[in-house]
Amino acid sequence: MLNRLLYRQEMHGLVQRTGAIGRFSAMSQLQDRIAQFRKMANDDPDNELGHYRLGQLLMEARQFSEAIQSFRRTLELSPRFSKVYQLLAQCLLDEDRRAEAVAVLKQGFEVADEQGDNMPREAMARMLKELGEPEPVSKKKAAAAPQGVGGFRCRRPGCWAGDRARQLEKPPFHDELGQRIYESVCVECWMDWLRNYSIKVINELRLDLSTERGQQEYDRYMREFLGLE
Repeated sequence: MLNRLLYRQEMHGLVQRTGAIGRFSAMSQLQDRIAQFRKMANDDPDNELGHYRLGQLLMEARQFSEAIQSFRRTLELSPRFSKVYQLLAQCLLDEDRRAEAVAVLKQGFEVADEQGDNMPREAMARMLKELGEPEPVSKKKAAAAPQGVGGFRCRRPGCWAGDRARQLEKPPFHDELGQRIYESVCVECWMDWLRNYSIKVINELRLDLSTERGQQEYDRYMREFLGLE
């Protein structure tokens, strides 16, 4: 297992920004990040993480039409990524495309329910109810969730291992995040992050893991990929 990098530096010379300057700076940073992930998605069209994160950032920038495209591409690559249905539906609602949003929510609820992804399932059920639609009924709420090897069940949305999921031998880090990964993420999903997506994130975003900011960005994308957000 890996020893987690812990880098903490004192921050000096902070300049306080307020009012319009602060808002402009925040918007500029958001657009820079959108450009980063747009490049990631274009350079690697099959990178589900790139499309997913691009969709989130476009949604934050209220560019809902483009966010919809990114989330749809994410689902083409990973149709069992239940959280994406929720975000896609919200963007459709913001674009006044109610019928499409309802259809996406119903499909997403079934996917989340089948996998035991409780949080996105309940969120989509609430959204349907608020839209005046019949509240969907879970088919698995009363039943035990599907178990993997030794009774372990991976909680990462979109996990492909299913009943073959294996638990890690021990937490990968000696902290709370490492314990959450150990309890919630299977070996297959962890190795997929470690061998594939983590390298893409570091290289394509040019993250410097010797800095606090680089480590924080790395951790954030890892939590998103593993479904720990």
